[in-house]
Amino acid sequence: MIDADRSADAPQVCWYGDDFTGATDTLAEVSRAGLRALLFLGVPTPAQLRRAGPLDAIGIAGAARGMTPAEMEVELRAVGQFAAATGARVLHYKCCSTFDSAPHVGSIGAAVRELRRHMPNPVVPIVGGQPSIGRYCSFAQLFARAGSAPEVHRIDRHPVMSVHPVTPMHEADLRLHLKAQGLDGIRSVPHIAYPAAGDTGAIDAWIEPLIDSADGPLLLDLVDDAQLAIIGRLIRRAASRAPLLAVGPSSVQQALARALPAADNAAAPASPLGPATGPVLVVAGSLSPVTARQIAACEHYTRQPLQVERLLADTDYAAQQVQLAAAALAQGRNVLAHTDRPAAPVNADHTAATARATARLVSDIVRASAQAGQRLTRIGIAGGDTSSQAALALGLWGLAFRCVLAPGVTVSVTRSDDPLTDGIELMLKGGQMGGDKLFDELAKGAA
Repeated sequence: MIDADRSADAPQVCWYGDDFTGATDTLAEVSRAGLRALLFLGVPTPAQLRRAGPLDAIGIAGAARGMTPAEMEVELRAVGQFAAATGARVLHYKCCSTFDSAPHVGSIGAAVRELRRHMPNPVVPIVGGQPSIGRYCSFAQLFARAGSAPEVHRIDRHPVMSVHPVTPMHEADLRLHLKAQGLDGIRSVPHIAYPAAGDTGAIDAWIEPLIDSADGPLLLDLVDDAQLAIIGRLIRRAASRAPLLAVGPSSVQQALARALPAADNAAAPASPLGPATGPVLVVAGSLSPVTARQIAACEHYTRQPLQVERLLADTDYAAQQVQLAAAALAQGRNVLAHTDRPAAPVNADHTAATARATARLVSDIVRASAQAGQRLTRIGIAGGDTSSQAALALGLWGLAFRCVLAPGVTVSVTRSDDPLTDGIELMLKGGQMGGDKLFDELAKGAA
């Protein structure tokens, strides 16, 4: 259904992640679906595409989540032009599963306005949940768990997302939330309207008139994994008519994979992550309570607290922290460097500056450790902004899938022109993701 008018060497799908951690989660989903995939850290050059070899899925990790609408327009115009040129039938704008965004920063509405210019299909499916990580959309209302805790919260009452320092979620109705970002005319498709899962005849009979009558964004409820195949079949059928833009978390790719015949949806399972062969560096720039619990629970690291204000203002302090971490790593000890919680509320500029400073610290530690005789081969970064900036500071141009360490937490293998940073096992995780023992599992390995 999705291959109409698609050349043999065109990818099936392109995706853009509005932050690096989410983009690696999508990398995991397309890779586990059996697609040859690589995540590029920017629109790939012809030389990078040649080095990557044949690909079924091409990802681009970006930082639109922290951009103004004007900055997003520039960033995403290049992405849309690239995706259209590949011949892919689906361009997936991968947003956070909590949809945290705002009219002035990370606007999903601004992303849709630009990217749909490059995908001629009038239908824009928006998938509103991801049950595999505790995200649910019912009657257009978004709900989410906090970390691995079992309780599910309406997003505007979520203990973390309702008080996010940059994009607090104060509206649970995604129609209203996205309308405030300029995305008008959203049509909600409630889950009670879906046909029975597995009845392909009924599903197709339901899909056709829905596509025929749609002209704009379709917000698709998702409360159960069984509904993924229905949503995926809808997206594939629409994409067979004309290339389309789809919006949502990694459940977009889960849906596309579930809609494939079983014979076309079989990938060799990734080998589990074994114990690290050398010391592990973890840098946590996230202020999430989930990350705070992970820091408190780890038993296999030397903790190194970082004072953010000094890191921002005092170059000598930053240099001292680099040498402190490099010395411990050279002795074979795992190091967990983590920022402190500021005494006063922070704004977007402070958050961005902290992410850049923390990212420089990561890069400087990697290089100082190598100079001390210890090349690092496994690194973890916690925090979406810090992850994005760290990947750039390390000079990476791509990430290949290694394994899933926890739901929503992917370990990738770095691609770089610098031998020092090429081939590193790299975990990038958002603040909300992973269980309490995640950092220890990164060091010790996990099934």
